[in-house]
Amino acid sequence: MQIRAGGLDDARVLALIAAHLEGVWGESPPESCHALDTSALQGPDMRFWTAWDGETLLGMGGLKSLGRGHFEVKSMHTVRAGRNRGVGSAMLAHILADARARGARRVSLETGSAPYFDAARALYRKHGFIDCQPFADYVLDPHSVYMTLDLESAT
Repeated sequence: MQIRAGGLDDARVLALIAAHLEGVWGESPPESCHALDTSALQGPDMRFWTAWDGETLLGMGGLKSLGRGHFEVKSMHTVRAGRNRGVGSAMLAHILADARARGARRVSLETGSAPYFDAARALYRKHGFIDCQPFADYVLDPHSVYMTLDLESAT
């Protein structure tokens, strides 16, 4: 598996982003959906990667700078055929390594609370994330789970 920077000009990646958004929107009310579209993933505060097996797209993930050493994991998604193959763990490890290299002290994320998001929450917990209060511009929402990882105490 290879993790590549970018890919937002690739039709396969655009289709994966569309599928990701469709899945999220299908599981949470609109006001509780915080997934980023293609234009937001191209923002100056964003980094975005895709995971590949040769020319087969396996997944994607992003990292958004929130300022002052705080970053947010965005748009993590693994294609169905890539699940249970370590794609999510590899992408998350890549994202966390990039955050550390950029001087991050903390990495947080928002994900859904519905059963659809169980595997995502399990992945993040496996990598040391713990539940937390809303951060940045998020507010308490029964459809959201907020998680964080303190990189200064994580090994």
